[in-house]
Amino acid sequence: MRLEGKHIGFGLTGSHCTYDVVVPQFQRLINEGATVTPFVTYTVKNTVTKFGDGRDWVKKVEEISGNEAVDSMVKAEPFGPQTPLDCMIIAPLTGNSISKFANAMTDSPVLMGAKATLRNQNPVVLGISTNDGLGLNGINIMKLMGTKNIFFIPYGQDSPHTKPNSLVANMDLLVDTIESALKGKQHQPVLIAK
Repeated sequence: MRLEGKHIGFGLTGSHCTYDVVVPQFQRLINEGATVTPFVTYTVKNTVTKFGDGRDWVKKVEEISGNEAVDSMVKAEPFGPQTPLDCMIIAPLTGNSISKFANAMTDSPVLMGAKATLRNQNPVVLGISTNDGLGLNGINIMKLMGTKNIFFIPYGQDSPHTKPNSLVANMDLLVDTIESALKGKQHQPVLIAK
Protein backbone atom coordinates (compact mmCIF):
# COMPACT_ATOMS: atom_id res chain seq x y z
CA MET A 1 0.00 0.00 0.00
CA ARG A 2 1.62 3.16 -1.29
CA LEU A 3 -0.02 5.65 1.10
CA GLU A 4 0.00 3.60 4.30
CA GLY A 5 -0.40 5.79 7.39
CA LYS A 6 -0.92 9.03 5.46
CA HIS A 7 -3.74 11.42 6.38
CA ILE A 8 -5.02 13.08 3.22
CA GLY A 9 -7.53 15.87 2.90
CA PHE A 10 -9.61 15.64 -0.27
CA GLY A 11 -11.29 18.90 -1.29
CA LEU A 12 -14.14 19.09 -3.80
CA THR A 13 -15.07 22.33 -5.56
CA GLY A 14 -17.97 23.05 -7.90
CA SER A 15 -17.10 21.29 -11.16
CA HIS A 16 -20.22 19.13 -10.86
CA CYS A 17 -19.72 17.32 -14.19
CA THR A 18 -16.53 15.65 -12.92
CA TYR A 19 -17.76 14.14 -9.64
CA ASP A 20 -18.48 10.77 -11.20
CA VAL A 21 -14.77 10.52 -12.11
CA VAL A 22 -13.39 12.17 -8.95
CA VAL A 23 -15.45 10.52 -6.19
CA PRO A 24 -14.16 6.97 -6.92
CA GLN A 25 -10.66 8.31 -6.17
CA PHE A 26 -11.58 8.40 -2.48
CA GLN A 27 -11.76 4.60 -2.50
CA ARG A 28 -8.47 4.33 -4.39
CA LEU A 29 -6.72 6.35 -1.69
CA ILE A 30 -8.23 4.22 1.05
CA ASN A 31 -7.20 1.07 -0.83
CA GLU A 32 -3.64 2.46 -0.80
CA GLY A 33 -3.74 2.73 3.01
CA ALA A 34 -4.59 6.43 3.46
CA THR A 35 -7.01 7.98 5.92
CA VAL A 36 -9.11 10.43 3.90
CA THR A 37 -10.98 13.46 5.21
CA PRO A 38 -13.36 15.12 2.73
CA PHE A 39 -13.51 18.92 2.46
CA VAL A 40 -16.31 20.58 0.47
CA THR A 41 -17.12 24.10 -0.64
CA TYR A 42 -20.51 25.66 0.05
CA THR A 43 -21.32 25.28 -3.66
CA VAL A 44 -20.66 21.54 -3.60
CA LYS A 45 -22.82 21.04 -0.54
CA ASN A 46 -25.75 23.25 -1.55
CA THR A 47 -26.15 22.99 -5.33
CA VAL A 48 -28.47 20.73 -7.29
CA THR A 49 -27.54 20.28 -10.96
CA LYS A 50 -28.27 17.81 -13.74
CA PHE A 51 -25.27 15.91 -12.35
CA GLY A 52 -26.95 15.38 -9.00
CA ASP A 53 -27.74 16.90 -5.62
CA GLY A 54 -24.70 18.22 -3.76
CA ARG A 55 -25.95 16.74 -0.50
CA ASP A 56 -25.96 13.29 -2.09
CA TRP A 57 -22.36 13.72 -3.30
CA VAL A 58 -21.28 14.84 0.18
CA LYS A 59 -23.03 11.86 1.75
CA LYS A 60 -21.30 9.53 -0.70
CA VAL A 61 -17.78 10.79 0.09
CA GLU A 62 -18.55 10.62 3.81
CA GLU A 63 -19.66 7.00 3.44
CA ILE A 64 -16.60 6.04 1.40
CA SER A 65 -14.12 7.79 3.68
CA GLY A 66 -15.85 7.03 6.96
CA ASN A 67 -15.27 10.67 7.95
CA GLU A 68 -17.61 13.64 8.21
CA ALA A 69 -17.07 16.28 5.53
CA VAL A 70 -15.33 19.47 6.56
CA ASP A 71 -17.95 21.95 5.37
CA SER A 72 -17.22 25.14 7.33
CA MET A 73 -14.28 27.41 8.02
CA VAL A 74 -14.53 26.55 11.72
CA LYS A 75 -14.18 22.83 10.97
CA ALA A 76 -11.30 23.46 8.54
CA GLU A 77 -9.12 25.63 10.77
CA PRO A 78 -7.82 22.85 13.11
CA PHE A 79 -6.19 21.07 10.16
CA GLY A 80 -3.32 23.52 10.47
CA PRO A 81 -1.90 23.30 13.98
CA GLN A 82 -3.93 20.55 15.67
CA THR A 83 -4.57 17.92 13.00
CA PRO A 84 -2.02 18.42 10.21
CA LEU A 85 -2.58 16.66 6.91
CA ASP A 86 0.24 14.83 5.16
CA CYS A 87 -1.22 16.03 1.86
CA MET A 88 -4.23 18.05 0.69
CA ILE A 89 -5.88 17.34 -2.66
CA ILE A 90 -8.27 19.68 -4.42
CA ALA A 91 -10.03 17.88 -7.25
CA PRO A 92 -11.93 18.99 -9.12
CA LEU A 93 -10.43 22.46 -8.82
CA THR A 94 -12.54 25.00 -10.68
CA GLY A 95 -11.32 28.15 -12.38
CA ASN A 96 -13.00 30.20 -9.66
CA SER A 97 -11.11 28.38 -6.90
CA ILE A 98 -7.87 28.44 -8.94
CA SER A 99 -8.02 32.23 -9.11
CA LYS A 100 -8.78 32.53 -5.40
CA PHE A 101 -6.04 30.13 -4.34
CA ALA A 102 -3.45 31.77 -6.61
CA ASN A 103 -4.29 35.15 -5.09
CA ALA A 104 -4.36 34.06 -1.43
CA MET A 105 -8.12 34.28 -0.97
CA THR A 106 -9.31 31.78 1.61
CA ASP A 107 -13.10 31.84 1.50
CA SER A 108 -14.05 28.17 1.65
CA PRO A 109 -13.27 25.14 3.81
CA VAL A 110 -11.37 23.61 0.89
CA LEU A 111 -9.06 26.60 0.46
CA MET A 112 -8.63 26.85 4.23
CA GLY A 113 -7.48 23.20 4.28
CA ALA A 114 -5.03 23.91 1.46
CA LYS A 115 -3.69 27.02 3.19
CA ALA A 116 -3.25 25.11 6.47
CA THR A 117 -1.38 22.32 4.64
CA LEU A 118 0.97 24.80 2.96
CA ARG A 119 1.56 26.48 6.31
CA ASN A 120 2.75 23.12 7.61
CA GLN A 121 5.03 22.84 4.55
CA ASN A 122 3.21 19.76 3.28
CA PRO A 123 2.13 19.19 -0.32
CA VAL A 124 -1.08 20.36 -1.94
CA VAL A 125 -2.09 18.40 -5.06
CA LEU A 126 -4.39 20.07 -7.58
CA GLY A 127 -6.65 18.36 -10.12
CA ILE A 128 -7.88 21.16 -12.34
CA SER A 129 -11.18 21.24 -14.20
CA THR A 130 -11.76 24.61 -15.81
CA ASN A 131 -13.17 26.00 -19.04
CA ASP A 132 -10.73 28.93 -19.02
CA GLY A 133 -7.39 27.31 -18.19
CA LEU A 134 -5.93 28.54 -21.48
CA GLY A 135 -7.79 31.85 -21.11
CA LEU A 136 -7.89 34.29 -18.22
CA ASN A 137 -7.02 31.62 -15.66
CA GLY A 138 -3.82 30.61 -17.43
CA ILE A 139 -1.83 33.14 -15.42
CA ASN A 140 -3.24 31.79 -12.15
CA ILE A 141 -2.38 28.20 -13.07
CA MET A 142 1.19 29.23 -13.89
CA LYS A 143 1.40 31.16 -10.61
CA LEU A 144 0.40 28.03 -8.70
CA MET A 145 2.76 25.82 -10.74
CA GLY A 146 5.65 28.00 -9.59
CA THR A 147 4.65 27.87 -5.91
CA LYS A 148 6.57 25.70 -3.45
CA ASN A 149 4.72 22.56 -2.26
CA ILE A 150 1.96 22.81 -4.90
CA PHE A 151 1.77 19.96 -7.40
CA PHE A 152 -0.58 19.20 -10.29
CA ILE A 153 -2.24 16.00 -11.38
CA PRO A 154 -1.19 15.89 -15.04
CA TYR A 155 -3.71 17.70 -17.21
CA GLY A 156 -4.57 18.53 -20.80
CA GLN A 157 -7.24 19.91 -23.08
CA ASP A 158 -10.37 17.82 -22.77
CA SER A 159 -12.06 19.07 -25.93
CA PRO A 160 -9.74 21.32 -27.97
CA HIS A 161 -12.09 21.81 -30.92
CA THR A 162 -15.28 22.61 -29.02
CA LYS A 163 -13.78 24.12 -25.83
CA PRO A 164 -10.28 25.32 -26.79
CA ASN A 165 -9.52 26.94 -23.40
CA SER A 166 -10.70 24.01 -21.27
CA LEU A 167 -8.25 21.97 -19.16
CA VAL A 168 -8.96 18.82 -17.13
CA ALA A 169 -6.72 16.63 -14.94
CA ASN A 170 -6.34 12.91 -15.61
CA MET A 171 -7.65 11.52 -12.32
CA ASP A 172 -6.14 8.09 -13.06
CA LEU A 173 -2.78 9.71 -12.19
CA LEU A 174 -3.87 10.92 -8.74
CA VAL A 175 -2.07 8.30 -6.62
CA ASP A 176 1.13 8.62 -8.66
CA THR A 177 1.00 12.40 -8.27
CA ILE A 178 0.51 12.19 -4.50
CA GLU A 179 3.35 9.71 -4.16
CA SER A 180 5.68 12.08 -6.06
CA ALA A 181 4.42 15.14 -4.16
CA LEU A 182 5.15 13.49 -0.80
CA LYS A 183 8.77 13.26 -2.04
CA GLY A 184 8.72 16.93 -3.10
CA LYS A 185 8.54 16.19 -6.82
CA GLN A 186 6.07 16.97 -9.62
CA HIS A 187 4.82 13.82 -11.39
CA GLN A 188 5.80 14.06 -15.04
CA PRO A 189 4.82 14.78 -17.70
CA VAL A 190 2.49 17.37 -16.23
CA LEU A 191 1.07 18.39 -19.62
CA ILE A 192 -0.62 15.50 -21.38
CA ALA A 193 -2.85 14.79 -24.35
CA LYS A 194 -6.36 13.98 -23.13
